[in-house]
Amino acid sequence: MITIHLSQNDFRINNVSLSFPITIESLKNILIVPNRVNKKKYNTIYTWDELGILGYSKDGKVIESICLELKLENFDFSSKQAFNGTFYFNNEEITTYYKTNRDKRVQLYDGDASGALILNDISVWFDANKNEIDAIEIKAYQGSTIKEIPKDTYIIKELNEEEIIFTDFGFKLSIIQELMYNKKLITPKFDLFEFVIWYSKREIDLEEEGYEPIEEVTQYFRDLPIPKRLATEITEIYQDGGNEIYLNLLRFAEGWEEYWDIESIEDAKNFPNLKKATLCYAKQHVFEELQGIGINAQWL
Repeated sequence: MITIHLSQNDFRINNVSLSFPITIESLKNILIVPNRVNKKKYNTIYTWDELGILGYSKDGKVIESICLELKLENFDFSSKQAFNGTFYFNNEEITTYYKTNRDKRVQLYDGDASGALILNDISVWFDANKNEIDAIEIKAYQGSTIKEIPKDTYIIKELNEEEIIFTDFGFKLSIIQELMYNKKLITPKFDLFEFVIWYSKREIDLEEEGYEPIEEVTQYFRDLPIPKRLATEITEIYQDGGNEIYLNLLRFAEGWEEYWDIESIEDAKNFPNLKKATLCYAKQHVFEELQGIGINAQWL
């Protein structure tokens, strides 16, 4: 049985004190060797199937965050069993607390502006639906990124140059992932938590509205112009349920949504250097049609 403690004094797994980043070798000594290692494009995910634990690493050597899976998921890196250990936050057993006090869930969200609980230099995120907690993520706290937000931050400005006209919203989102989040060629980098604070026309409650796409957020990306001069920067698109674009579109995204499926390859004609497409949000015919025009398409 795995027991995890996070308190004002330290972070411990089975009474071994740890601090982030944690070497994979340290976790192997505490948790046993992980059953599987999934090397993704932007990170490496270690899976302890019997323990219900995931470890996320950017370089494949040190773990930046640990996820306790309280609900089984269907991703290729998901654990085969749910976490059945105990997790204590400041000496309170959170997993039991959640099962018996679901109506008091909001009490777990006192913390920084993003909703995480903070103790010293470690933050704890609760991935929850309206009834129960699905996962707990523990990672180093780097401070709230939300500061005073300039009034024009998310005001979309008209381009003084030619822009790409999209016919398929899902395709556009894949391009935004590449240009905004991966290549950082489009600014500002959209941050959902920052946007809802900035937005003044009404109050957006992410805890209540975050289970479905929020109209104002979706509309922002629909209206966002993409300069045509950036089209040659796109050599591939890579869809993954954990992409920043999807996590910023939907607060409680789980990876199975169909809101952003690519339904047409018409927009591919605008990207002459596009040679590869890794898909998870797309219709079957899109996969086949991309291959038909010489683009190396594969399912994630």
